[in-house]
Amino acid sequence: MSATPVSSSVADFSAAQAVAAGTDFAELKVGDAGLFWNEFRPADGACRIWQWRDHQARCLTPDGFSARSRVYEYGGGSFCLGGDGLLFVNEKDQQVYTQRLEGGAPRALTAEAGCRYGDVQWHDGKVLAVEERHGESVEHRLVALTDTSREVLAEGADFYAAPTVSADGQRLAWVEWDRPAQPWTLTRLMCRERDANGDWGAARCIAAENESLQQPRFDAEGRLYCLSDRNGFWQPWGEVDGLWQALPAEPADHAAAPWQLGTSTWLPLSPQHYLATWFEGGIGQLGLHDEDGRMERFASAYTRFRNLAMDAGHLYAIAASPISPPAVIAIARASHEVSVLAGGAEVLPAAQISLPQSIHYKSGDAFAHGFFYPASATQGPAPLLVFIHGGPTSACYPVLDPRIQYWTQRGFAVADLNYRGSTGYGREYRQALHLRWGQSDVQDACAAVEYLAGQGLIDPGKAFIRGGSAGGYTTLCALAFHDVFRAGASLYGVSDPIALGRATHKFEGDYLDWLIGDPLQDAERYRQRTPLLHASRIKVPVIFFQGELDAVVVPEQTRAMLQALQANGIDAEGHFYAGERHGFRKAENLAHALEEEWKFYCRVLQD
Repeated sequence: MSATPVSSSVADFSAAQAVAAGTDFAELKVGDAGLFWNEFRPADGACRIWQWRDHQARCLTPDGFSARSRVYEYGGGSFCLGGDGLLFVNEKDQQVYTQRLEGGAPRALTAEAGCRYGDVQWHDGKVLAVEERHGESVEHRLVALTDTSREVLAEGADFYAAPTVSADGQRLAWVEWDRPAQPWTLTRLMCRERDANGDWGAARCIAAENESLQQPRFDAEGRLYCLSDRNGFWQPWGEVDGLWQALPAEPADHAAAPWQLGTSTWLPLSPQHYLATWFEGGIGQLGLHDEDGRMERFASAYTRFRNLAMDAGHLYAIAASPISPPAVIAIARASHEVSVLAGGAEVLPAAQISLPQSIHYKSGDAFAHGFFYPASATQGPAPLLVFIHGGPTSACYPVLDPRIQYWTQRGFAVADLNYRGSTGYGREYRQALHLRWGQSDVQDACAAVEYLAGQGLIDPGKAFIRGGSAGGYTTLCALAFHDVFRAGASLYGVSDPIALGRATHKFEGDYLDWLIGDPLQDAERYRQRTPLLHASRIKVPVIFFQGELDAVVVPEQTRAMLQALQANGIDAEGHFYAGERHGFRKAENLAHALEEEWKFYCRVLQD
């Protein structure tokens, strides 16, 4: 006999608790004044900068401000240390503000209407940043800013990222790329050097060999390094003995896809000596590679590391594990002792947490990856909920996700999939979705159900699928073109790729051409893979969640899909949230969506 979901009276871990446990961190910076990070708390949806000094943490961002960039819509690189304090991008107006550590209200450094800033860095009394200027078209540049001046450092390319200056101020490096490329497909590493007069010379290309480059860094001697996937994985490369060459590294990705600016998953110290995190079978590792070829590993209890920083005595990271949510940790370099500085609070007793099990399964003529979470307190094969991450060039990780625990506490097993196209498994796996979006990802989702049912772990007659953004597209395609799932949930998901291409923003303006094809030359392929045009083939219930301010998947697209299903007599419902963009941030909306989705599946199972 198959298991049934647990009622809300039995499951004590509420949607509100699951959302409240979703505190997250980003962008660690270390300096003379201590360690700094950006902290997001679902309670108010704001991002605030915190300082750790003298064994204490204090919030620096006053009410009314939120440190969040919206460059490329996904932002990143929202603050830096510099001058007599810090500088940050304010979410509301996207301008750069300066703030003294001793206190006082933030002061606007820029007042450029129609501009957004991100990836901010401090050098020689100026803020270096990616500037996004909105007018008749959207243009991007690298600029150097003060409160009275604006200097253009690089322009002419479609996109820029990661401006960085050598310690002696003589070299400036950055990554750039042009449409139709994406930052995870084809980019260039560029550099300018100062001449005898102290002026910046002409830009020259350091690396661009059909590769994706990210996170350029200089060491103390002014040598340039970068992560490149030229050899199949994002691995360290650098200037060694006057040549640009690969550094000794693990055969694994040392970064995820750069959807956001300001990431830091490695820090070079000298040739062949660097701190890095990388993935082994989807599981994060952290190590210090020395010049003798030895790898010193740290913090093995954690399974994902982000935003690395270091000083003479400690390594710092944002880390998470299967039993602990994201935390800011400090690791003593000498003793390897780990201290939690922020976050990491207990979400559930360890005995009640469903732990991830790595799965590697056959899907057609290929293989796919993911993590399986058994249902709690069930007997027999459980209902299954398949999680499809967004991107689709993104990834899921084997860390404590309160949303997943919400479901397992209610008797659902969860399969969190890294379908083909996901990052963390090398360039070839990431490129496997080229022209096959809506096919390979969908095949992997359906194959996961077959695989888990074959292991006797789930009831295939009670399989559900959910996904946000691109994951919503995979969800809708699975429901339209396969008879595998009992129902599904689309969270701000794509239902009409052609409409998405017309309405979406510049950063993803050509992404669909890579995923599906040219909208004109491959019109039939689009027609075959557009859920909205095949709404009549969906015979199972669907629930939709959508932000009214979404600029990536506009709400009109979700309304059209919802109305098409309802017109066909399908049990479909929609929830639209005022003030939400692409991906919900307000605690009450996150909790409402989670609970309504659970109620929806319970109702379907009772029919």
